[in-house]
Amino acid sequence: MHKTFHYRLHISQRRFYAPKAPNARPLNGNLQTKRGHTSSLLKSSSSKNPVHMFDGRYTARIVPIRKDLLLPASSPSRPDKHRSSLEERIAQHARQMGFDAIGFCKAELDPGVEKGLRAFVLQGHHGTMEWMETRIEERAQPKVLWPEVQSVISLALSYAPAEDPHATLRQPDRGNISVYARNRDYHDVLKGMLKQLAQFVVKSGGEQTQVKVFVDTAPVSERALAEKAQLGWHGKHTCLVSRSSGSWLLLGEIYTTLDLTPSEPKAGSCGTCNRCMVACPTDAFPAPYRLDARRCISYLTIEHKGPIPLDLRQKIGNRIYGCDDCIAACPWNRFASASHHIKMQARPELIEPRLADLAALDDAAFRKLFSGSPVKRIGRNRFVRNVLIAIGNSQDQSLIPSAIALMGDPDPDIVETAHWALEQLQ
Repeated sequence: MHKTFHYRLHISQRRFYAPKAPNARPLNGNLQTKRGHTSSLLKSSSSKNPVHMFDGRYTARIVPIRKDLLLPASSPSRPDKHRSSLEERIAQHARQMGFDAIGFCKAELDPGVEKGLRAFVLQGHHGTMEWMETRIEERAQPKVLWPEVQSVISLALSYAPAEDPHATLRQPDRGNISVYARNRDYHDVLKGMLKQLAQFVVKSGGEQTQVKVFVDTAPVSERALAEKAQLGWHGKHTCLVSRSSGSWLLLGEIYTTLDLTPSEPKAGSCGTCNRCMVACPTDAFPAPYRLDARRCISYLTIEHKGPIPLDLRQKIGNRIYGCDDCIAACPWNRFASASHHIKMQARPELIEPRLADLAALDDAAFRKLFSGSPVKRIGRNRFVRNVLIAIGNSQDQSLIPSAIALMGDPDPDIVETAHWALEQLQ
């Protein structure tokens, strides 16, 4: 028994499909065979004597239509479903370059972003980062930083580690460096990639296209823009969380004068999970989605100038540059694959360096060891201060000579911390 498909002609916007007729495709209600026999079939058909087509399984009944309603195969009015949009071409090129995520949004942020920034500063949670006080308006609205910007292309690079990020924390005679800083400075890596993609954007958008690229150092609300561009959502640890990369993401942006279509909304949230907050060694989260930088180990070991507060030193453990505890605790990390970017993969000598060796670094040796690394930017003195805190927390008396040797250092913060470390070890 043969199934019969009736194609009734309606002069309207509707299109009719034959999902089980593999030798045919629709054209404004008309069934057209792949061999182009439609015209000859229509000539011999009429509403009273329609032509029937049979391929051995199915029969299709064709009713003729007015010839002036037929669209030629090459008609420019027919949309080309194979033609990619500008956004699709940019996204495809970005992925080919190695970016792990890309999204688009309008260059506008919700007023709540500025409100949150002002509250952060008013409560003093920014610590000694004075630059956060002076450029709030630029950070809150892209058009204040660059009036011509229309759209933002938000991009992310995964730095998920192949090794256990907590492994070095279990070795008190070693120093733990944050995962993102165990190889090349991501500012340089990401900015180079952004500049290359920006050239493609200008080439694809036309001669009038303008672009600007940013990585961390400019007054840009990177997480808020990435969230609006649908790369992920605002985590309770104040970082971006992604379904595919968890919390191991580095962010960068391309501001452009192009009017790009925003990315489609994607669902995602932390729900009731608070593992990141519980994991923080110093209780730096006074509430979900809020961070007090003054208690954050990343801030204390990187941004903070001068002696580190006494009540927080033991909580730092052997973390000598940054901290990954809240990020590593995120359950979404189980979907993240180890970073495939060679420059983001850890150098062996920076995974578990010996505290005794690090304490002995002079300025030249420090610069040589951390050449091309973000660690280099904090300078030898601040870094050795951090190493001395790790030595004091090590309970390893073999490190006493390292502390004593630094008591005569020219830097007063190093001298003070060396005395503290010796007191902890004796």
